[in-house]
Amino acid sequence: MLDFFRRRRHAKLRARPFPAEQLAVVERNVPFWRHLPADARAELLGLAQVFLAEKNFEGCGGLELTDEMRVTVAANACLLLLGRETGVYPRLQSVLLYPTTFVAQITEEDGTGLVDEYDDEMDGEAWDIGAVVLAWDEVLHDSRHGRDGRHVVLHEFAHQLDQETGEADGTPRLATGHAEWARVFAEAYGKLQRDADKRRPTVLDTYGAEDPSEFFAVATESFFEDPVALRRRHADLYAQLQGLYRLDPAGLVSGSS
Repeated sequence: MLDFFRRRRHAKLRARPFPAEQLAVVERNVPFWRHLPADARAELLGLAQVFLAEKNFEGCGGLELTDEMRVTVAANACLLLLGRETGVYPRLQSVLLYPTTFVAQITEEDGTGLVDEYDDEMDGEAWDIGAVVLAWDEVLHDSRHGRDGRHVVLHEFAHQLDQETGEADGTPRLATGHAEWARVFAEAYGKLQRDADKRRPTVLDTYGAEDPSEFFAVATESFFEDPVALRRRHADLYAQLQGLYRLDPAGLVSGSS
């Protein structure tokens, strides 16, 4: 019954006209927007309406929130949901925005059980308790400079998809093809680790060599930000991401360039 009312509420939200001033933000701050066909654009705006209505935004570190901030985050995050039978980040409750990089306490445990805690400056973080933390200056930079392989919103919301399974292990919810996904990602992840060790140039950010969860997030960034190069260098990986995200960014970019 709750699902019925939620779906009906979402349908009403998605059917509302998208405000012109917010559409201008999307056109300005969503790099991939100009490559999307009309039906995908309409779907993206509808998903963003749901996101904006349901997620709580909080300004941190003295940041005063604006509509531009909310819409920029929502629209870029919803790129990952196009064409998919999924909710609008059902586990997510809040988006915390800082004006610039923020300090987070990192806890790591090695193989012997020794725990190390330290502070680290970050521009984004996805919590498994229903929150995403972002540095606005980095969000805006990434949103104005597409096709450089990096986008903090795409990265952190890929983590949100990963966490929907209950464990951040680099494998989001898949309709089919779990074995093929595991094989392709294991091969590509291993290659990135070797390339990072030998300091060879890569299409994928070598931060993805940290662990499978980071690899999935980095691969998602490249899929939308540098799709032609990703398809050329990692065809199998690109195909798996194309199946997940129901988009062919390389084809769209090539066709609209």
